Amino acid sequence: MIKITFPNGDIREYAKGTTAMQIAESLSPRLAAEVLAATVNGKVKDLNMPINEDAEIKLHKWDDEEGKRTFWHSSSHLLAEALEALYPGIKFGIGPSIENGFYYDVDSPEPITESDLPKIEKKMEEIARTKEAISRREVSKAEALDTYTKKGDQYKVELINDLEDGTISFYTNGNFTDLCRGPHLPNMGYIKAVKLTSVAGAYWRGNENNKMLTRIYGITFPKKSLLDEYLVLLEEAKKRDHRKLGKELELFHFSPRVGAGLPLWLPKGAALRERLENFLKNVQKKYGYLQVVTPHIGMKDLYVTSGHYAKYGKDSFQPIHTPDENEEFLLKPMNCPHHCEIYRFKPRSYKDLPLRFAEFGTVYRYEQSGELHGLTRVRGFTQDDAHIFCRPDQLKEEFMKVIDIVLYIFKTLSFDKFTAQISLRDPENKEKYIGTDENWHKAEQAIIEAAKEKGLETTVELGEAAFYGPKLDFMVRDAIGRKWQLGTIQVDYNLPERFDLTYKGSDDKDHRPIMIHRAPFGSMERFVALLLEHTGGKFPLWLAPEQVVVLPISEKFNDYAQKVSDYLNNCDIRSQVDDRNEKIGRKIRDNELKRIPFLLIVGEKEEQENGVSVRVQGEGDKGSMSCEEFVKMVEDLVKNEVQAIDKK
Repeated sequence: MIKITFPNGDIREYAKGTTAMQIAESLSPRLAAEVLAATVNGKVKDLNMPINEDAEIKLHKWDDEEGKRTFWHSSSHLLAEALEALYPGIKFGIGPSIENGFYYDVDSPEPITESDLPKIEKKMEEIARTKEAISRREVSKAEALDTYTKKGDQYKVELINDLEDGTISFYTNGNFTDLCRGPHLPNMGYIKAVKLTSVAGAYWRGNENNKMLTRIYGITFPKKSLLDEYLVLLEEAKKRDHRKLGKELELFHFSPRVGAGLPLWLPKGAALRERLENFLKNVQKKYGYLQVVTPHIGMKDLYVTSGHYAKYGKDSFQPIHTPDENEEFLLKPMNCPHHCEIYRFKPRSYKDLPLRFAEFGTVYRYEQSGELHGLTRVRGFTQDDAHIFCRPDQLKEEFMKVIDIVLYIFKTLSFDKFTAQISLRDPENKEKYIGTDENWHKAEQAIIEAAKEKGLETTVELGEAAFYGPKLDFMVRDAIGRKWQLGTIQVDYNLPERFDLTYKGSDDKDHRPIMIHRAPFGSMERFVALLLEHTGGKFPLWLAPEQVVVLPISEKFNDYAQKVSDYLNNCDIRSQVDDRNEKIGRKIRDNELKRIPFLLIVGEKEEQENGVSVRVQGEGDKGSMSCEEFVKMVEDLVKNEVQAIDKK
């Protein structure tokens, strides 16, 4: 017999070799019908895998992340089986689950386009209805290589060559067999609704020197009603796409002459950025941050010292050469080496710490063209960066203060649903990282303890740490339920060693400071993209780039409209005049689409009474009032927004 411990602490005995599905059946027929996978002693397993030792077990249903991952990973195999039936000779790369659904990278003998997706969906549904079983078989490396060499599938052969003998398994569903570690559903009958969403190009293994494969994205559900709900959200997401809204609201632009992935901020977008920057600067000022400014380039040796060149040099912009053959510069990929040099400017004492250097610093990283996506994936971006240099006894307190800043920002901008991801080093692959085991342990413990003391809802991800230290990443759900990584805090013992940073302790000896990296927004570009999609372009009044547009009903009242707008701007209310030679109805419609909070219509009556006729975004006409009354109303609304933030 073996002892099985459940999440609530209950312990039951089962015969050795019992499966997770059999355990679910012993608890409840309904549970057995809904369970998709199981975590056994910390590892997610197939439901039909025998359990041969005492174990802690957690059963995963659709509402669990691990349940969805298993469901969608199996769906990628269903897609592959359908493709193999429809396109004989097709070759397969990888087919993982992702945040919403799955994809498979394939090398097809004939092009696969968006128009082919319906027939592929139909084939997937046809296969799913047969409820074919999904079975696992462990194989030797020699057998795995022989299998795919005979099939002429160079992609799987390449993957197998990177694996160790004794760790390789095949999964079979119907006539399709795939190299895979799992886990998977017991059978394909669980999949009741299928939607293939798009086709894209993707270089094999993300390397632009390799062949471009076809990437097919899809999503599946255990009920058709869930697919229907998802499609509604998909339409809403299209309306909120920051690239679409950025163009409509005239916030940013990409020019092929400037270069892919290098955004141009238009006046309204620049105003939005400026307000966000000023907001964070005011918060940072209260916490004792000092603003610094560093150049956009640095000597290559700076990034060799920091370790960034060794880790990212090959995938970054290439060195800049000057007429002096001894000079070699790089576009700045990170701000932290520059801040280390600011720390080194003069000797530091234990009394000087903590030192908090903050900068809205623009950095450059060469993202492949196929991975660029609006403002969320660019080649030049501005981080709301800061680096805190502190003593060991100050580390936890400083880390917790940064958490306070992040939480304040989330409350201010109504990001109410989030989790904190503790990103740790991969203990099985330590060569990816720099620094000693001792320092890594201390850094990881500091993050775990700080998150616990702040009462954060956390998850732990191995292998997601930065190369120089662990981090706390904030994962935010937007207004329509999508998850974004937003904001990061990192503990670093390594850069202070690499740059030989010291402070004179109370014992009059030299000591090494600890460095905290933090960026609550992450980057201004990505944050604005997220904010656009979260709000649908309807920013809170205090943040809106344009708060008011004044609409003269004819050219005769253009001068009065400008007078009103000037008065509002003098009262710190952001205003413009729409004096186009268009009918007033057209002006109202156009500016409503731009999500302007207030439209002020002015004509003969308003000019005579020194007043305005007010329309509120989404609410319609609010009647006439004097300019002074309108200013008071806007000031009160902004004041109420700020007070509501403080109450949160």
